[in-house]
Amino acid sequence: MELMDYIPVLIQVGLALAIGAAVLIVSQIMGQRSPRNRFKDSAYECGLPPEGERAARFSVKFYLTAMLFILFDIEIVFLIPWVLVYRDFLSNHLPILTPVLFFLLLLVAGLVYEIKKGALEWEK
Repeated sequence: MELMDYIPVLIQVGLALAIGAAVLIVSQIMGQRSPRNRFKDSAYECGLPPEGERAARFSVKFYLTAMLFILFDIEIVFLIPWVLVYRDFLSNHLPILTPVLFFLLLLVAGLVYEIKKGALEWEK
């Protein structure tokens, strides 16, 4: 491999570092903790004092159910590419079923654990 093959990677790393540095610098100049920030102590949004009660707090069970949904949703996203390339793996005689079945077994074990712990029950 030549050095010319690494130029796109070096450009991407350089851009990532430059964007990261730019975000940090702009945050220091215009951020909430900046001494030159004239909006720092102003009221949020429209400038009027809030009326009425604060927003109701959600139960911890709501957040737990939301996190479990996200967790299983992400795991399903990992299964979609497997379904799309399954025939290619079979045609190339590559064993793919065993690792995916192990992954699914872990998913089912996690779901059974959550059900036994009562994580999906609202009334408790």
